[in-house]
Formats: sequence, C-alpha cells, structure tokens
Amino acid sequence: MENTNTASEIRPFRVEIPQAELDDLRARLAATRFTDEIEGSGSDYGVSVEWVKRLAEYWRTGYDWRAWEARLNAYPQFTTTIDGQNIHFLHVRSAREDALPLILTHGWPGTVVEYLDVIDELSEDFHLVIPSLPGSGFSGPTTERGWNRYRTARAWATLMDRLGYDRYGAVGNDAGSFVAPELGRVAPGKVAGVHVTQIFSFPSGDPAEFAGLTEEEQAAVQHLQWFWENMGAFNQLQSQAPQTLAHAIADSPAGLLGWMGQLLGGLDDDFVLTNITIHWLCRTAGSSIRFYYEDAKAAEKPSEPTTVPTGLAAFANDFKSIRRFADRDHKNIVQWHTYDVGGHYAAHEAPDVLAEDVRRFFTTLR
Repeated sequence: MENTNTASEIRPFRVEIPQAELDDLRARLAATRFTDEIEGSGSDYGVSVEWVKRLAEYWRTGYDWRAWEARLNAYPQFTTTIDGQNIHFLHVRSAREDALPLILTHGWPGTVVEYLDVIDELSEDFHLVIPSLPGSGFSGPTTERGWNRYRTARAWATLMDRLGYDRYGAVGNDAGSFVAPELGRVAPGKVAGVHVTQIFSFPSGDPAEFAGLTEEEQAAVQHLQWFWENMGAFNQLQSQAPQTLAHAIADSPAGLLGWMGQLLGGLDDDFVLTNITIHWLCRTAGSSIRFYYEDAKAAEKPSEPTTVPTGLAAFANDFKSIRRFADRDHKNIVQWHTYDVGGHYAAHEAPDVLAEDVRRFFTTLR
C-alpha cells in the first residue's frame, strides 16, 4: 500500500483491499478448528468459545467490510515516511480559519476507527490529524526495533511540522494516553495542551504514597489490582515475548479474534470486527503487539513531570486514574472530569460526551 518516494513526501491514500484478501479471510474462518472448553465455564478461563464462534460466523457471513472501507475513504487520508517508517493518517481540516489542529492517537487493539464517531463534531472547531500507530493498521508493520511511545511522539512532532502546524493539541486513548504526554515533552513550545482518557500514573511502592487514601482512591487501587491479577496476562506476554504469540494470531483470524477480543468485549460487533479486520488485512497482528515490548524495554524514561497543560476525561467502565499519583507525574493538570457513561473506547461509546470535553479543554487554551 505504500508508495516509496522521497522521504518527506505526503502521498494521498485510499483503502482498497483486493477481493482475494477478503475471500481468503472467509475461507480461513470457514476452516477454523475451534478449541475445546469446559462445559459451563463461560469466560472463567478467558474469551469463551461461544463468543469466538458467534463473531467468527458473523465475520464470515454477515460483516460488510466494504461499507467500512467506504466510511474510511469518506475522509482524506495520506501516508508519509518518518524515521524510516510508513505512517498513515487521516487529515480532516475544519472550515474554521482559526481552528486549532489536534493530533489524536489510538491504542491497541484499536485503530483509527476508534475516532470515526467524533470526526464530524470535532472538525467543526479543529483540524484533525489521526495517524495509525507505527506497526498498526495502514501504517503497516514496523521493520526496526524501538518503536515505543518516545519514538512515536517524536514522529508525531515531525508529522505536525510536515503538515505546517506550529501550534496544536494532542489527544490520546490507551497507548495514545502514553504517546500524547510524551509529545508534550518533545515539543512543549508547540503543544498547546494534552487531553487523555487515562492518566497511567501508578503507585511507586513507597508505603507513604498510600497514607491518607480516600475511599474512592482505595477503590481505584483495588480495581487496578483486580485488573492486573485477572486480565493483565496480555500485557505481560506482549511485553516479554510478542513474537511467540504472533505466529498464531498472524495465521488464524479466529485466533486473532480471540486474542484481541479479550479487550473488546461488550462493544458492538461491527466496531470489534472492523478494528480486528484492519489488523488482519494489513498484516499488523504481530507488529502491533510489539509496541508493548518496545515500551517495556525502552532505555529512555522520563525523569521529570510533564508541564504542558493536561486534561483528563475518565469514563465509567475504564481505568481509574488516581489524582494524587497523576499530580506527581504531571505538574499542570488543569481539567479533571469523570463521567458515569462510556468505557475504554469513549470516542465510540460516548462520542458526544468526549467531543464536548475535548472542546471545553482546548477552548480554554486558545
């Protein structure tokens, strides 16, 4: 999908998947050899066979990739080469002459599809740049080591410079909530503010940090502990041995569905399948999970708190950010909102709420 010309060139891009790729996907799904499971175990051991079978059958017989392809192609898309890596991005300019540019970064196992439901509303007031993470989706697999949050943030700064934006905001979810604050460190004179849906500030282990925790903060710590003890296996494996897993999920669409589905449960089928289908068709099942390894092994670690104005919009069924730990790592938190709706994919689950929160945050920084 990449046209290799001069490194700084920005190239128009359209999603055009050959029919043979879709036929191959359906054939693989039809030939799936499903695993066994203990009767009545449900999701006790992980993603259930029943869930995978149901989604695999819909993927094969009912899901309409072409409709989602058309939806993506309704927005201007481009690719460019930064630091040796192909980078794909949507670039939707506002009709407002004074619009502030925003760069919005998705996470894993998400893709740019995370933000499709907020594009029309946000583009009323902002120019939007929505890149595919290096190693994910239409950016294609990474071919070098080191594509962690820090290298990605530097690439985003280059991308915004290349687009001619000298002042802009950074928005992030999941991995994007790691990348966006780092972009503020990389280009503090250009990043007007950082808006995220999680502030991943964890207890350091110092007992003094736990002194005087409120009931709400204690509940958040307990929720975090529960998550790592019950759902943290993906992070451990992807941080230590992503290639071991990649052999399976790059070859079996049902395997990819089961693995990525552990973090997409409870969402509508088409949203789940579109994100997973993009990874399958772009052959980024394996490279996308390397982000965890690269981040865990990164030699560069921030030693000082961020200073760019930071805003949080925290949603109900998601990571519980804890203010006292967040203030330790970010010295300029100017907006902290929690909502009783939505979840980890707020831009899809509660798009109006997220869009309004983003608008309120950056309006104060204009």
